[in-house]
Amino acid sequence: MRVRLATEAAPGRPANEDAALHVGSLVGVFDGVTAPVDVETGCVHSPAWYVQHLTTRLAQVIRRQPAAELPDALAEAIEQVRGDHDGRCDLDNPATPAATVCLLRPNGDHLDYLILADCTLVIDQGEVVTTLTDQRFGDAVAELRRKALADRRIRWPAGRPTPDKYTLINQPHGYWIAAANPEAARQAVTGVLDLNGPARVRRAALLTDGTSCAVNEYQLMNWRQLLDLLTEHGPHELIQRVRQAENADPNGFRHPRYKRHDDATAVLCVFEERP
Repeated sequence: MRVRLATEAAPGRPANEDAALHVGSLVGVFDGVTAPVDVETGCVHSPAWYVQHLTTRLAQVIRRQPAAELPDALAEAIEQVRGDHDGRCDLDNPATPAATVCLLRPNGDHLDYLILADCTLVIDQGEVVTTLTDQRFGDAVAELRRKALADRRIRWPAGRPTPDKYTLINQPHGYWIAAANPEAARQAVTGVLDLNGPARVRRAALLTDGTSCAVNEYQLMNWRQLLDLLTEHGPHELIQRVRQAENADPNGFRHPRYKRHDDATAVLCVFEERP
């Protein structure tokens, strides 16, 4: 497996709330959840702190237990980050720092994957390119997004979803995300993909929403073209294309969104080199 990765903070943001991970055969992307300034999180730590600690703890788990099932490894990492708060924070607060997650790992003749919330996994199976995400997130917050962006423009620092969204976090009727409850890892979207046969995976891309927006929001390319761009020019080029689209629509009139810029992360995994 050949891996290329890049992560970049949004312009003007002092800390990157995204992260990319490559440890052993495991790759992953993480996107910290930015809480609106008027929401009390009950925590003295930032989303960037949470993401940094989660990726560090997950890497430690994988180094000790390289064959651990992905939900078990992520659950253990979440539990360890609970301890990193050192008793200083209210971890029962639903707005406690959190992160979306996408993990991918070769395992013999197949790939294991795990997805929480709105990260995207793009799969090239030769004739077909497909995407996988956690649809529960989109379903749960669709109405909140619609209301927040109803006037089709951005009000900086942004018309983000109301605090009502926090009643949906890590609930059966809502969506699951890595935060303070290890159970979220066991509620993740998981699956297995073939590395052999006609439907084998040739390439895969793991994206936070700061890069999947190149297709979903900005419609700069389709998913196969995104994979080709990553393969030929690398993840940094994808991020630059997103930055150009953000700068071309600085007020969000053409592409309504919560932020002028977002942190952006992409990982490319190549399992079969093209002729």
